Amino acid sequence: MKNINIKLFCLVTLFVLGSCKKDFLTQNDPDAIAVSNYFRTENDVLLAVNGCYALLRSGNTIGEGSDLWTDQRSDDTGTNDNQSNAGEPFGFNNFSLIPTNSYLYTHWLAMYSVVSNCNIILSNIDKVTFAKPETKQQYKAETEFIRALMYFHLVREWGDVPLVTKQLTTTADITANTLRTPQAAVYAQVVADLKDAVNSPLPATQSTGVIGRISLAAANTLLGQVYLTMATTEDPANTTANLNNALTYLNKAYSFKTFGNLQEVPYTDVFDVTKKSTCPELIWQIVNIQGDPVYSSSIAANSQAIGETTDSQKPSTSVGDNVTHDLVNEYENGDPRMAFSIKYANAATVKDWYVTKFRDVSSGAGKNGYGGNDWILMRYADVVLMLAETNMYLGNNTVAIQYLDQVRTRAGMPTYEISSLNSTYSTSYPTLKLAILHERRVELAFEHHRWFDLLRTFTTDELVTYFHNKSQVNFGSALLSNFSTKDRYYPIPFNETKLDPVKMYQNPGY
Repeated sequence: MKNINIKLFCLVTLFVLGSCKKDFLTQNDPDAIAVSNYFRTENDVLLAVNGCYALLRSGNTIGEGSDLWTDQRSDDTGTNDNQSNAGEPFGFNNFSLIPTNSYLYTHWLAMYSVVSNCNIILSNIDKVTFAKPETKQQYKAETEFIRALMYFHLVREWGDVPLVTKQLTTTADITANTLRTPQAAVYAQVVADLKDAVNSPLPATQSTGVIGRISLAAANTLLGQVYLTMATTEDPANTTANLNNALTYLNKAYSFKTFGNLQEVPYTDVFDVTKKSTCPELIWQIVNIQGDPVYSSSIAANSQAIGETTDSQKPSTSVGDNVTHDLVNEYENGDPRMAFSIKYANAATVKDWYVTKFRDVSSGAGKNGYGGNDWILMRYADVVLMLAETNMYLGNNTVAIQYLDQVRTRAGMPTYEISSLNSTYSTSYPTLKLAILHERRVELAFEHHRWFDLLRTFTTDELVTYFHNKSQVNFGSALLSNFSTKDRYYPIPFNETKLDPVKMYQNPGY
């Protein structure tokens, strides 16, 4: 990337808030750099922006290992071995989270660390003189995009959350901002940041040399998704306006594609490590370095079950990335995405399904499993299905079905019209809305979309019914009966609520 130097120092350790009372014992660290003095050149800003990108790699934010707060919270994957059942991770897919869960708190802190670094950049960027105004606008747009993305995740996971948009430099600043802000205000800030991004001089798409950096295609995709989410989860009075906005920005994102029809891009090309820099379906990804012990991908090796060789040369000692039988049953007969995405492991200690969607069995990855898989954050099949969803909500069913069929045809499946004549399909997905949700599930499986798709598709009460109507036998040790209205949101971490129980109030049910 231009290149996101993932070996950069972490800005979290560079920018320290607060100070002690100065006395004759106080010593100045000659190696420390005050934030007020750090931003002097364009390159200083670039390094800071790159630092924000680097933080996205973590599984505690939105990297490839962030499935604990996404897919494992949904009906797609889960942890069913005894060790996990005895620990905190099991609480996510067992719907038994408590405010003191340390994994959840680590996630909260990591997300706000990214926000904090973005705020530091945006609060200091005007101190720097740029040779070209466009360069400053681009760095600002990238930073605002990342901040918006973090808040979009935070507001969907926790509801009302603290909204901070400036650098906090004193204890008084921190105290004044230790309060939850209503969702509407958080969404308004997300939209404002993303509108700046879509109107900036960002490149139209990510291209050779800048793979992994934000583009106009990515900014429009995210803004369209935000409006679609607002339309289905926020103020009903604004539903139509939000849907029309979603349509505008999703269509704009779609206009940036460099291919004609989705069918021109083979499904397997999307996940081929040898084509990750050239596949035209990819809009934005986190770049990993094959063979590098630190900056490679471990998703292939971690997904693979003991005794299997589909994903990685690294021998597995675990059950791999476990797949619920509920998802296994979701695939239609003959869907080639099933054979590519999951496999049954025959080892005596497994006898279950595991994920095969992410593979790198090359000599470059080797027996240590240092894979070259990039973590895909945005791709056009997602945009196409969101266009189907948005048009469906607006009553444009004919157009919605055309978009839905793009994905089905590319996968080698019958069109929606033909499939609807099949009694199994029509019984399982009696409405176009449910058919689109189904298609998103099998097309985007394990790409960390499912939980958010469920939140967008169903009201809280509908979601409770949806989970309770499923068969417990298809979920292993995770108890579906635990799911209740409280599980629409995560609990606010205890370490946050104790700071101010009134302003940092707990979510209902916890």
